[in-house]
Amino acid sequence: MTSNGQSAATAEMNGEQAIEQLPYPPSGPYPAGTANGHAPAGLAELHDTVRRIAGNVERVLVGKPDVVRIALVTLLAEGHLLVEDVPGVGKTSLAKALARSIDCTVSRIQFTPDLLPSDITGVSIYNRQRADFEFRPGPVFANIVVGDEINRASPKTQSALLECMEERQVTVDTTTYHLDDPFMVIATQNPIEMEGTYALPEAQRDRFTARVSIGYPDPQAELAMVDEHSGTNPLDQLQPVSDGATVHRLIQTVRGMHIAQDVRQYAVELVGATRQVPEVRLGASPRATLQLVRAARAQAALSGREYVVPDDLHAIAIPVLAHRLVLTTEAHAARRSATDVIRAVLHRVPIPHGDRMGRR
Repeated sequence: MTSNGQSAATAEMNGEQAIEQLPYPPSGPYPAGTANGHAPAGLAELHDTVRRIAGNVERVLVGKPDVVRIALVTLLAEGHLLVEDVPGVGKTSLAKALARSIDCTVSRIQFTPDLLPSDITGVSIYNRQRADFEFRPGPVFANIVVGDEINRASPKTQSALLECMEERQVTVDTTTYHLDDPFMVIATQNPIEMEGTYALPEAQRDRFTARVSIGYPDPQAELAMVDEHSGTNPLDQLQPVSDGATVHRLIQTVRGMHIAQDVRQYAVELVGATRQVPEVRLGASPRATLQLVRAARAQAALSGREYVVPDDLHAIAIPVLAHRLVLTTEAHAARRSATDVIRAVLHRVPIPHGDRMGRR
């Protein structure tokens, strides 16, 4: 990795890490707008399940509750998560811990330069007894797919995930196979300038709902990790605390979160503003608007509300939008990052106000 590339990647990762996160779901009275200060049945189940999953994951990823929260927001928003950081900070551990916390089908793909698209989607094999071809599903046929070091495979192989992630189906030999719900891809990658890696194409990055960078732990968290993890692997001790059917119900609850017209308009204006910044060569797509709204609904649900407010959009704007932007050469030369651009957009676009902005 070149020193300039490494410093730029580190600066952007630190910027994502500094995002202000709201606390975990409240255990006491709920905010105004919920019935009698109590959580509806769907939100109560969501909060209970999220606490158990988060507690499980934080046994493995010590001192990173904000990263765990973004992962849970992505799960509830029916999205896919890209974990990007330097080696050794727990990217794969985060993905594995989240997968093991849910009792559903899980598969892991180690991306390598010689991996083929059929190694991911599956292949049709001739059956001599039946005198016909039969389809043998690949590892993508699972509820949670962990793709380790996705940028070590060629773009041709990476493209095998495009249809899966967007349409939740796989087409092999003119036959389409639908994937089960829930379906989530959690991919890890090292910074793209490192030796032996391929940059993710824009179309691939755009299909990830959020990108998160773990960053190095603070000294206290690193000491706690040494004390607790040096003798045993916490992943070996994790037990599922939820299942696929429960997660599917929680996703339906998040779909029902109310978002007022003014807040929807605000989301459109935020994404549209990224296309008008001089430092940006390619702004966020309409797909980004949809995923921003879905993630905001999940953020609102985790915060104990039945409705979305602008703060929910602000809380997840950087993880959802920053990785989609392509900056100009001049912006790179000025050491401007996509995170800086999103922060500037959040400050520039007027925040909606009004009594009808939040509650039903």
